[in-house]
Amino acid sequence: MPIQFRFHPEKAIEAAATFLKLHGKSMKYLGLVKMLYIADRIALERMEQPITGDHYVSMDYGPVLSGVYDLIKGQPVDNALPLWSEYISPRNANVVELLKDPGNEELCEEEEEIIQEVYKKYGHLDPFKVAKWTHDLPEWKDPHGSSIPILVEEILKDFGKTDEEIEEIKQIAIREAYLDEVLNA
Repeated sequence: MPIQFRFHPEKAIEAAATFLKLHGKSMKYLGLVKMLYIADRIALERMEQPITGDHYVSMDYGPVLSGVYDLIKGQPVDNALPLWSEYISPRNANVVELLKDPGNEELCEEEEEIIQEVYKKYGHLDPFKVAKWTHDLPEWKDPHGSSIPILVEEILKDFGKTDEEIEEIKQIAIREAYLDEVLNA
């Protein structure tokens, strides 16, 4: 069974809102999903867990956070769409904007630093250039108009993690998902 982190819609909303606040205006949703993916990837490398816990897929414009992309399109993901819609506008043409600030209580300091670092590097670039850059990431496979799941293990191997380290990360993800389930029951 592959590693699967639990999707944290609150953290995804706070991360998206932070990017939108840094941008100061509406943003092309392609740019937002690219920066969220890159931030999750960096968090995996540094913290051995992503910020959002979302599923990753290869799409024509590079890797994408599947749940966040569905939320941007107005499609339900678990029970997250009403919460997402409270803070992030529906996509209008190709842009989204911040409706109100969700704060940042769910994000730790290191996650906030990663988001700021990603925005500083990619936030002012054309999103299509960022998408093209993500095609060079080893986990991206050309889906030819479809989508292909990206395994967390592939990303961790690219960072030089051993099979033993990857197994430990997997066990931690399983324990955290179990605890979340018990605590939220």
